[in-house]
Amino acid sequence: MSCKFENLEKNKVKITFSVSAEKLEEGIKKAYAKNKGKINLPGFRKGKVPRKMIEAQYGKGFFFEDAINIVMPEAYANAVKELELNIVSRPEIKVQNISVEEGATIFAECYIKPEVTITAEDYKGVTYEKQNADVTDDDVEAEINKIREQNSRIVHITDRAVKDGDIITLNFEGFVEGVAFEGGKAEDYDLVIGSKTFVDTFEEQLIGAEIEQELDVNVTFPENYGKEELQNKKALFKVKIKDIKVKELPEANDEFAKDVSEFDTLEEYRNDVKEQLGKSKENDLERKKEDQVLNGLIERATMEVPQVMIENQIDNMINDFANQIRMQGMSLDIYLKYMGQTMDSLREAYRKNADTQVKARLVLEKIVELENIEANEEDFNQEIDRIAKGYSMEKDKLLEVLREEDKIGLKSDLKVKSALKFIIDNSVEA
Repeated sequence: MSCKFENLEKNKVKITFSVSAEKLEEGIKKAYAKNKGKINLPGFRKGKVPRKMIEAQYGKGFFFEDAINIVMPEAYANAVKELELNIVSRPEIKVQNISVEEGATIFAECYIKPEVTITAEDYKGVTYEKQNADVTDDDVEAEINKIREQNSRIVHITDRAVKDGDIITLNFEGFVEGVAFEGGKAEDYDLVIGSKTFVDTFEEQLIGAEIEQELDVNVTFPENYGKEELQNKKALFKVKIKDIKVKELPEANDEFAKDVSEFDTLEEYRNDVKEQLGKSKENDLERKKEDQVLNGLIERATMEVPQVMIENQIDNMINDFANQIRMQGMSLDIYLKYMGQTMDSLREAYRKNADTQVKARLVLEKIVELENIEANEEDFNQEIDRIAKGYSMEKDKLLEVLREEDKIGLKSDLKVKSALKFIIDNSVEA
């Protein structure tokens, strides 16, 4: 197959490749088999019309579109492989000069992986600021109070008005200029006063209200509110207080320690909490060090990243997030509505992190190349064991279902992890 490419702009290229007459004929035969059952011609039963009769009636190119869709992916993949291009976007396809006798010429415009420029002097000796990993008594008390919160019980209050920190159950409906707006109504909604869940001073205005009391709450939506039609708008909420509750925390004593841990005394429990917090803080500081080193590494590298790579990474991050909240019984659409966000605002929230992740991956892959880093079989087998365990599969079964490109991808990830370790091992304290 003859194929070539030319640079269009930055990392965008135009690939020219062909589909032979023989391959096109194979595609036409498959397209005919796929569509013949849908075609009627006088004198023939449905599905029994000969291909030549269909082409005589509608033209020789009748099956071209389906045929190209059938044969083009393989031809495109072969061209990319022959030209040794690292494609990072979906191609924009345009077919030219198609005929039964000559086959087809196809153009594909797409983006390729950008070149990263960095030297050993740049990626060795990246600096980071060392941070204190000590655990204070206040840290321990805060953690114990968190456990007390988790083991609290809810007590219903009937003899007083709403106070800051209360959990109240309420009905509400919101109006802008006298008209109810979408998403502004709920019944039996639990709200923690002081949580800043609602906009403006909504929660503060409920302090002092009594059970069964109905009141008006006036607020102004912020200018950056997720729903554009409500930005900077004044709103009136009709509210009814239905219930007041408080959290009652257990006392921090030996009995509490026995209930929440394997220890018999509060002192023993405190010591264990301090030890666990120390380990957690050390891990957290390692992650922060990693972030510092990666950001420093990115600053020292030169690259022009196609915007499509950032958008693709945002897509991946949103899909991961959607899967996480789906496991909690919530769809992404409902989450966005509940949080007053749009898909556009969510994408923007992910953009900076996505940009960093893409650039970090690119520069680490460059270091893999410069340092000739390989993935050894032991690391690969450990990774396969980890994945198999996560999916509750036998290792051999997982290896059977993994495609060759999946295995290549896993090994590439392992190389990148090794490159990151190499960079951190060679970093220096500022």
